[in-house]
Amino acid sequence: MTAPSQSPMAGACDPGFELIHADEDLLVLNKPAGLLCVPGLGPDKQDCLSRRVQQVWPHARIVHRLDMVTSGLVLMAVHAQSQRELGWLFERRLIRKQYIALVHGRPQSEGPDPLQGEIRLPIRIDWLNRPRSIVDPALGRPSHTRWQFEGEGPWPGTSRLVLEPLTGRTHQLRLHLSAIGHPIVGDPLYGPPACEPGPCRVMLHAHTLWFDHPRTRQPSHFVAPVPF
Repeated sequence: MTAPSQSPMAGACDPGFELIHADEDLLVLNKPAGLLCVPGLGPDKQDCLSRRVQQVWPHARIVHRLDMVTSGLVLMAVHAQSQRELGWLFERRLIRKQYIALVHGRPQSEGPDPLQGEIRLPIRIDWLNRPRSIVDPALGRPSHTRWQFEGEGPWPGTSRLVLEPLTGRTHQLRLHLSAIGHPIVGDPLYGPPACEPGPCRVMLHAHTLWFDHPRTRQPSHFVAPVPF
């Protein structure tokens, strides 16, 4: 992992976000569930991760996003050149991401190993029911998710999965799991209509990032502990 330079947060009060790593090119942050990555529409949606970070790093720029309901690792660039280079890595799928999710039921693959599999279902925005996305074989964009069973979940009838999105469509993980009959626990868009007995959030967390640092080209690996 790249060695961090001295952070401008040293000695500062709580900035309203958790910093995992900082250097002269990039920031790695642990976003809580319920916080937007960027400002939304309306005065009640102006508080977000990017604005909190920019109070400390004024020139920090978003490189990618997580859904508001998803917690976990977010990369931000410290300057324009780093934003371009990190964006290039994302476009070419050279940044590997893994998520942890709790889902309803227990998926079983039809492949050689029933405890791991792949989901390939084309996705598009459901323009009549935004912010939902839908599976559409005719008009959807190719979408690919790998999953692996990690064990039983904390509530009866739930499972813990490791997920790796190989494409980056809107709501891809949430929709893919719902489409195979195993929606993420607590998901109000793609899960069961009844209230969940235990969780008060969508049980999806961006857990791990791997990539080559854009300046040093050294392998970098970051982890945000799973909060559930």
